[in-house]
Amino acid sequence: MVERIRPSTREERLQWITESHFNLFNLHGDQVYIDLLTDSGTGAMSDQQWAAIMKGDETYAGSSSFLRLRDKVKEIFGFDYVLPVHQGRAAENALFSAFVGAGNIVPGNSHFDTTRAHIENRGAHAYDCSLEEAFRPDREHPFKGNVDIDKLDTVLKSNQGNVPMIVVTATCNKSGGQPVSLSNLRRVKELADIHGIPLVIDSARFAENAWFIREREPGYADKSIKSIVREMYQLADAMIMSGKKDGLVNIGGLLATRHQIWYDRVSSYVILFEGFTTYGGLAGRDMEAFAVGLGEVTDSHYLDSRIGQVHRLGRMLIEAGIPIQRPIGGHAIIVDATTFLPYVPREEYPAQTLAVELYVEAGVRGVEIGTLLNDRDPCTGEQRYAQTEFLRLAIPRRVYTNDHLAVVGSGLKNVFARRASITVGRLSIHIPYSIRALWNMEYGIHLVWKRIPYMEYRK
Repeated sequence: MVERIRPSTREERLQWITESHFNLFNLHGDQVYIDLLTDSGTGAMSDQQWAAIMKGDETYAGSSSFLRLRDKVKEIFGFDYVLPVHQGRAAENALFSAFVGAGNIVPGNSHFDTTRAHIENRGAHAYDCSLEEAFRPDREHPFKGNVDIDKLDTVLKSNQGNVPMIVVTATCNKSGGQPVSLSNLRRVKELADIHGIPLVIDSARFAENAWFIREREPGYADKSIKSIVREMYQLADAMIMSGKKDGLVNIGGLLATRHQIWYDRVSSYVILFEGFTTYGGLAGRDMEAFAVGLGEVTDSHYLDSRIGQVHRLGRMLIEAGIPIQRPIGGHAIIVDATTFLPYVPREEYPAQTLAVELYVEAGVRGVEIGTLLNDRDPCTGEQRYAQTEFLRLAIPRRVYTNDHLAVVGSGLKNVFARRASITVGRLSIHIPYSIRALWNMEYGIHLVWKRIPYMEYRK
């Protein structure tokens, strides 16, 4: 189908973003020309997925649509026990409810915000074992999503008996869709086995990760995407997944494991929060589309086209001298806002400032991945300043043409050309929600009133 997008004037956009308190989450959809806020649930489904929707079996228990989804998950990932849920954070909620408690340490490559929030909401601590290169945009590394093995080893040795699981996100969202290599996954698994700790893969973009393994890791150039995926998941005890990314659907997620004892324990929380174990908050039609999407996303031609489009935009920006995360990732372009806006101090949120500037310039909505995303420390209430301030431009799947992305590139170039004139003022006032708190509201986390910096846009 074709979706109408509405062009707007600079004056209109300036009015809308001001009325939204400079929070891009507050904008209405028809106030955005090209929406790169997220690639989660914003893609377009195929004709085969739409056809499958017509076969949806809405039986409450034992739906045939669930059986098709279960069989597809077993075929692709090799897990026997499958629990559908309405989206990825629901899988996190069920898994961590069952296995994570107060004081626990949950290490990984770099936890994204819903994962971190669910861990911290249980009084546990999410510990990032990221490579030093992961947040150095100018440094080339083929697998910036890798776990730093030395950091992980130190965490496991110093917290024996207090680490319920290791969670590796593939691809790593926080560093810009950067992949994890199979050799790194094997080393993580070796450490996990030594300490008797299970390994869980956060699998929202698993197929994109497999594509990078094929392209960049020695020995895999002639392997199929599906065979690489199976090799990845032979190392894992369980997986959690938002189907809204590499499931190619607008809603849906799952939790799968090879252990019946895990399945039995987590099922209680799925039933409590989501629904019965054979639908988990999804309609039968959604599970049908999800099953088809899992097959389509592992097609090499699809991945070549999808990631190729992201890389085309990235090369356009590199040629213009715009600082972005390199090498280019799978689902998004990450702009280094600190380098882009060197005169905006970190206390003024450079990535959020850049996101507002890009919206006013071209009607393009991105999202801050930096200090606001980190939220405040749940124990001290102190601001957790990010190591890097990133603007993420997440590309929806099968939605925009290259001409649309050319508009994105032109808008960023225009902002880059006038970057020295960009300023942000501060005014301390009482308002109910900070920009970050609205992220939290969207993610269902408890909110408090705070006295916060208020951004004032100056033309």
